Amino acid sequence: MGKHAQLVMGPAGSGKSTYCDTMRKYCEEIKRSVHIVNLDPAAEVFEYPVSVDIKNLVTVDEVMDELHYGPNGGLVYAMEYLIENMDWLTDELGDYEDDYLIIDCPGQIELYSHIPVMRILVDHLQQIGYSVCSVFLVDSQFILDNCKFISGALMCLSAMIRLEVPHINVLTKIDVLKSSDQYKEIEKFLDLEVHSLVEELNLETHNRYHRMNKAIGSLLEDFSLVGFVPLDITDQESLNVLLQHIDNSIQYGEDLEPKEPPLENDDDDDDDNDEIIRMMNGNL
Repeated sequence: MGKHAQLVMGPAGSGKSTYCDTMRKYCEEIKRSVHIVNLDPAAEVFEYPVSVDIKNLVTVDEVMDELHYGPNGGLVYAMEYLIENMDWLTDELGDYEDDYLIIDCPGQIELYSHIPVMRILVDHLQQIGYSVCSVFLVDSQFILDNCKFISGALMCLSAMIRLEVPHINVLTKIDVLKSSDQYKEIEKFLDLEVHSLVEELNLETHNRYHRMNKAIGSLLEDFSLVGFVPLDITDQESLNVLLQHIDNSIQYGEDLEPKEPPLENDDDDDDDNDEIIRMMNGNL
């Protein structure tokens, strides 16, 4: 089957843990062997069973106590410690090399922008044979206006450029929006025209920002990063569509040989053939 992994990223509160647990359950329903890897050294409560946990190597609390770092500094140090001890991760993943991994990552954006920790992690996973897709989650309630959408899109763009692996952007908590009047507001961002977005931004901002709005619009257009896959975790079809996007990006399942369906009444056909042969022999 090969080695495949989802690298689940996104800011705090975007629904990473809920996504991991929901996707795990869905994969198990479709008979796919899946394991979740926790790479957040500050995580305390898990909604899902953890197969590999970075906290068995290092925790943020330990770093803060021993080095007197703050929470953010402690998390960055812990992730850099992981990078220095990649043999530990390789050994932990050795038991699941033929299974599908969902890797729950920390939410601090600096890990995906100017600190190379996540890029080194991705490179290592690829070196040991994993096909990796980055799945970047953004809370749909966070991008209900143009300025917030630009902020979220640039955050996704930063991760995509830094990691250089197949990348899927996901709008989470669509199920929450469906129960409110705000759902219609999110629809325009699912099939967005950058030109219209820039025009609306110009109406909302001072003239001094218009050139910047145009430059940002061109940037998003050049990288084709205006597409998001909406996710309603209560809808099986929504989960299926997202998983197909991810699987296609990492070519999951393409090495499987198609199975020919069994012919109906095979036994009956064999009996008929035997009878014909006996009749022919009797006439000789």
